[in-house]
Amino acid sequence: MKVAMRAKESARLSAVRLLLAAIKQREVDERKELSDADVTSVIEKMIKQRRESIAQYEKAARQDLADAEKFELGVLSGYLPQQMSDAEVAQEVQKAISESGASSAKDMGKVMAALKGRLAGKADMGKVSALVKSKLSG
Repeated sequence: MKVAMRAKESARLSAVRLLLAAIKQREVDERKELSDADVTSVIEKMIKQRRESIAQYEKAARQDLADAEKFELGVLSGYLPQQMSDAEVAQEVQKAISESGASSAKDMGKVMAALKGRLAGKADMGKVSALVKSKLSG
């Protein structure tokens, strides 16, 4: 935040302040100090909100607002751990399927539960879910 203030980057400063406010709000709501995993989940939630907003703004032909959301999305993404490649995600999915003994789409919950702990913050769970579904139904 201080770096953004010194550089007079108002848009970046605004995004960082939003993130810190969301983290503080969750700490107050839950009456505890958040762990790294909890902070990652707050960031992921904010990123998901930005993606949904971008889609809505582009649908309404409001490119100016969509660009602002895309900038915030970029800032927030910088605070997540290094993302896994598609090949690494596919390998983890295959490993979780074989470990859980899943054989059909009914077992998707078991596989996703195993993957959530391993991939949280490192991969887009929406894409992981789609990959698991395709592997189990195919």
